[in-house]
Amino acid sequence: MNKDLTQGKPEKVLWNFCLPLFGSIIFQQLYNIADSLIAGKFVGENALAAVGNSYEITLIFIAFAFGCNIGCSVIVSGYFGAKEYHHARTAVHTTLISGGILCAFLMLVGFAGCSGLLELIHTPEEIMADSRLYLMIYIAGLPFLFFYNIATGIFSALGDSRTPFFFLSCSSTANIVMDYVFVKYLQMGVSGVAWATFICQGISCVLAMIVVFRHLKALKAEKKAEVFSTHIFKQICVVAVPSILQQSFISIGNIVIQSLINGFGPAVIAGYAAAIKLNNLVITSFTTLGNGISNYTAQNLGAGKYDRIHSGFKAGLKLVWILCIPIILIYITFGKGLVFLFMDNAEGPAINTGILILRILAPFYLVVSAKLVADGVLRGASLMKQFMTATFTDLILRVLLADLLSRLLGATGIWSAWPIGWLIGTAVSLFFYNRQVKRKSLNRTT
Repeated sequence: MNKDLTQGKPEKVLWNFCLPLFGSIIFQQLYNIADSLIAGKFVGENALAAVGNSYEITLIFIAFAFGCNIGCSVIVSGYFGAKEYHHARTAVHTTLISGGILCAFLMLVGFAGCSGLLELIHTPEEIMADSRLYLMIYIAGLPFLFFYNIATGIFSALGDSRTPFFFLSCSSTANIVMDYVFVKYLQMGVSGVAWATFICQGISCVLAMIVVFRHLKALKAEKKAEVFSTHIFKQICVVAVPSILQQSFISIGNIVIQSLINGFGPAVIAGYAAAIKLNNLVITSFTTLGNGISNYTAQNLGAGKYDRIHSGFKAGLKLVWILCIPIILIYITFGKGLVFLFMDNAEGPAINTGILILRILAPFYLVVSAKLVADGVLRGASLMKQFMTATFTDLILRVLLADLLSRLLGATGIWSAWPIGWLIGTAVSLFFYNRQVKRKSLNRTT
């Protein structure tokens, strides 16, 4: 169901829209968590390390899919808020065509460069074969990843956050069941968790695209939508390219960090693989809430309702902090039990590494969540230079500090770099929000 985010009390509208998005990404993250959990439990520590090692490379592909998602979503949101439905439909067609071409190119690069990428990050020999196998199957499923992300971007742009929640809850549940069956009963090893994700994501993608076209039919446009628009393509790129660069450089930064971690051996790699899945569950969830705030911001800008944007920021901040507090308490209090879910040994360097990472990172979720809300507003307002500056400040600091501190403190130095980058990156994001968005919206209302 399409929903206008420019009507109603901002806090209620935003919460009703964003909470299903939060639920959706929780289920989506279960894809990755189930892969690592079942690999670690039923195949072994090296399998967990292989899946975690490959995961850092898959984030590069996810970055491009995410860029298509947010680029389409923000532009369609603006046209939807302005009630220019023929442009909204043209933006969807344009994204599908350009996204498909980009996906095909990345598949070619991925298949050709798979082994080289794994060697580049110093993948240990004992996990190389499984890492390569997992990654090749993942690359084969890129069309499903791309078009599903575009579909969810369209749903969000039209104010529909419940349909993605339905698809992801069903597909994630099915993925966990298939992971278990393929690995435990069919003895497929690492390939089993990869094929389970491939199949479930494929079914979700096809069903989501069917529903997308039904949603588009409900938009009664005065003019016929174009198959492809160069003008709208440029508009999409203004938002999509910085978002792709942001996510890509984050992924590259994570790969650099992964290469540092690989120097400490499979046990530390396995502990990091478990903890980083739990960490990414939180960060990706708050990033998705930020995307929802981008849609809210873009719709209200399209409708000329500037005064609602600051109210939306405050509501978003309140929402993420309410969600943060129980997560922090759970990660600090029950960290050992959570990390142990991924492993078959309750003691040793692997589980100790995972516990330490969670204890270092969890308290700072209150900080980074504020950054992601501010980033959501900046992106929704198409202030991409400011958005990129804040993102790169965080990323560059984390990578440089991880390298420096790892020389002084060992692996612990790597985990310690995260909070410092988050603190400074958040300060930059909030500075730009106050200077570029808050003052502008408040001035419009006086």
